[in-house]
Amino acid sequence: MRRGLRVSTSLEENGRNIGIGSGIALSSSFRDKINKREAFLKGGDAPAGKFEAPSTKFDISLRERDGKAEKIEKPASFLNKPAAGATASGDGGHKPVSRSDSSKSLAGYVGFANLPNQVYRKSVKRGFEFTLMFAGESGLGKSTMINSLFLSELYNDQHPGPSHRARKTVHINSSQVLLKEGGVQLKLTVVDTPGFGDEVNNTNCWQPLTSYVDNKYEEYLNSESKVNRKTMLDDNRVHCCLYFISPTGHSLKPLDIEVMKRLHDKVNIIPLIAKADSLTPEECRDFKKNILNEIQRNNIKIYEFPDVDDVEENKELKKLKDRVPFAVVGSNHVLDINGKKVRGRQYPWGTVDVDNLVHNDFLALRDMLIRTHMQDLKDVTNNVHYENFRYKKLADVSTTDSVNESDSDPLTQMEMQKNEHRQKMKKMEAEMEQVFEMKVKEKMQKLTDSEADLAKRAEQMKKGLEQQKAELNEKRRLFEQEKAAWESQFKGAELDQMAMKGKKKGLFN
Repeated sequence: MRRGLRVSTSLEENGRNIGIGSGIALSSSFRDKINKREAFLKGGDAPAGKFEAPSTKFDISLRERDGKAEKIEKPASFLNKPAAGATASGDGGHKPVSRSDSSKSLAGYVGFANLPNQVYRKSVKRGFEFTLMFAGESGLGKSTMINSLFLSELYNDQHPGPSHRARKTVHINSSQVLLKEGGVQLKLTVVDTPGFGDEVNNTNCWQPLTSYVDNKYEEYLNSESKVNRKTMLDDNRVHCCLYFISPTGHSLKPLDIEVMKRLHDKVNIIPLIAKADSLTPEECRDFKKNILNEIQRNNIKIYEFPDVDDVEENKELKKLKDRVPFAVVGSNHVLDINGKKVRGRQYPWGTVDVDNLVHNDFLALRDMLIRTHMQDLKDVTNNVHYENFRYKKLADVSTTDSVNESDSDPLTQMEMQKNEHRQKMKKMEAEMEQVFEMKVKEKMQKLTDSEADLAKRAEQMKKGLEQQKAELNEKRRLFEQEKAAWESQFKGAELDQMAMKGKKKGLFN
């Protein structure tokens, strides 16, 4: 249809007459095609010759919804013929058709119920990503817990855990591994913190942890803000932090409280009581109560399980909530107990089964972390923690832009930019000084250790030389005694020989 022309329609009993503009007649072949189309829409068969309308008129206002005919609001001009003098640019009085938002059942199978399967196949093909951070003091079994969670030797003798490597300061160690199970791929990123809490002065020891989490959020924000960005972004954000608590049996340490305060609004925190086999069941229950009271008293937000509507699922979820904080035991050794292979620890007084809920909460932790709530952890990270970080970043940028736009004076803007540059330089200088001081401390510590080692070795060498000197003096004394004894014997023999010679001479004389 050419631009500027108008189509006017009218329904008549013996058929449909179509005119263009001021009533120019159409060809009979085109009219037959229109008649056949209308007959198909009304459910009839189009005759070969002149079209005759069916006995019942087709009403577009009738729709089958849930087995009942429902009336739809229809504009009056839809069935009425427009005025003969209508202009080509008018809209003919048409209004949008309103439809109800109520659910509708279909008469047959359409196919969009297969959408979950499409999403499933696409997700399995693409694979999944999950980042897990382990925080806590050295020696609490973090590397062992990683191996026990995923039933694989991620850390072994050839590739030991970060805690077994010599570190003097807090260092973030990140490693990735691709796990496959039942055709599903999981790219697991493990973040460990060797050296955490091992110093005498632990001031700001949590800074590397918070900086790492913020840097990953910053990388993701920059990736999704690019003009030419990837369709699927690499998600290296920290989805969960397992915080290991030393099994003291009393309460949280001040360091634990401060670190969780720094992390709780950036990442999902799940507290764990490490090496729970060192506590009795009564001590473990009391320790859990004390930890929860400390967390509530200090307004620390740990990971909250989502609410469910199903009664049975709610019961299971309540059992899971009652085990928080999880008291866990890890093990890399497989034991044979009554012909059954289990991961556990052998003691003179019995065996601790890692996968036994009576002994510890490891099985509940693994089910929650991997089988039931992994996707929820990722959703909370994306929808809560990352959105908070993104809002703060963009709010700071928008505030700066609005201030710059409000100042129309170029000199003022230049002065502001100059001040910002100075602040950035001061910040960079402070960071460089901090790094320099840290390196100087490390170097001084190494020199102090080397000096102490050299002094120790010198003392050992001195003691060894003194001992050798004493041995040589003792040997010299013995030698002198033997020499004196030998000389006395030798002189006595000479005197005897001289006496014998004198006697012989006296006989011959």
